Amino acid sequence: MKESIEKIINQSNELKKEIKKIIVGQENLIDDIVLAIVCQGNVLLEGNPGLGKTQLVKTLGEIMDLNFSRIQFTPDLMPSDIVGTDIVITSKNGETSFEFHKGPIFSNIVLADEINRATPKTQSALLEAMQEKSVTVGKQTYVLKEPFFVLATQNPIDMEGTYTLPEAQLDRFLFKLDVKFPSKEELKEIVKRTTISKNISLNKFDGESFVQKAKKLSESILISDEVLNYAMNIIVGTHPENNIEEIKNYVVCGSSPRGAQALINTAKVKALLDGRYNVSFDDLRDIAPKVLRHRMILNYEAMHENMDADKLVQIILDKVKE
Repeated sequence: MKESIEKIINQSNELKKEIKKIIVGQENLIDDIVLAIVCQGNVLLEGNPGLGKTQLVKTLGEIMDLNFSRIQFTPDLMPSDIVGTDIVITSKNGETSFEFHKGPIFSNIVLADEINRATPKTQSALLEAMQEKSVTVGKQTYVLKEPFFVLATQNPIDMEGTYTLPEAQLDRFLFKLDVKFPSKEELKEIVKRTTISKNISLNKFDGESFVQKAKKLSESILISDEVLNYAMNIIVGTHPENNIEEIKNYVVCGSSPRGAQALINTAKVKALLDGRYNVSFDDLRDIAPKVLRHRMILNYEAMHENMDADKLVQIILDKVKE
């Protein structure tokens, strides 16, 4: 088992190294993306336009040598543009029949670009694929080939032409990650790389095998009852029914059981990629904001008093005892 874990760690480090050939800075973001990929989870990337969110996902698909598709979300995008549609086929003898033509959702890595620019009707086309890894059209259900994950980019909700994502869809994202503006030195390096004509060669490897083996190994990572209880206390702490005053005042709805599963699964993978055989309290504290920030529905009072989900998660971590 030790050799297998070392191999997975080496492959994950190699993946990060290749990504950094294209993406400048964003060290923590790259670490979190690789963590989510091993968990085979969907990721929501939020940030202002032009910060490299789309380029990061495209680079990931190229390095891992997986089928990649990109969907540009717009207000006029229809569900059939995502899942596909039945078209009429006329045979040589004049008989007509329907044939299903698959949409871009039938891929390993699906980049949902500017996902919050599409209407709720179109958003609903993603729900089954993101959770059940299948697509139903009419009476026929098609199973998506694994690994499958949706990596979505989102503009801040206060920008023009954006829609709030439904709570059911947000809950299907393993992580919500904030993409920060680069530092001055990073910005300088970005300009150098993009204004000089040179080809960057990326080394590809078997991404499908890497993901499957890493996920299987992570299931053998141990978690003690004390650490598991701490994780569940964090999840329970997100609900306004508990005795944390700030949560009562600002939260309408807390995390679902899916959030608890995400917290434990990602903590196990983090321990694996760090070369450890058990989950620690620190793993949970590090992962909690990424798992919970989009699973806590805040009221208008929170917005009025400039209280966001990250601040509330930190309050929970401060008050929940190990």
